[in-house]
Amino acid sequence: MSIIEHDFGLKLRQTERRFRKLLSLNALHEANVRANPVPYLERASERIYQLENALFEAVQAATPTTDEPADTVVVGKAEYQRLLNCQAIVAAAFSSLVSDDSAP
Repeated sequence: MSIIEHDFGLKLRQTERRFRKLLSLNALHEANVRANPVPYLERASERIYQLENALFEAVQAATPTTDEPADTVVVGKAEYQRLLNCQAIVAAAFSSLVSDDSAP
């Protein structure tokens, strides 16, 4: 005896629900996402652009300029290491973003 598997659209509904959650929408929007996804895709595109812009600004802020005055600030070793880790994460994310944009 064989079993015929059918998910009754479960995977599609899970995808729509995940998309809705990523856009921080409530459950009332789920049917609208299914019926007319274009405005939601535009919203997602705008949000991605804003995140890319914030990442670019973070990289620019972390990059030292040559005309900065040499002020001395005392911080703990652990805090300095956290700052370096954050800077490395942002730089890696930005380089990944730039390499994804340049790939055909």
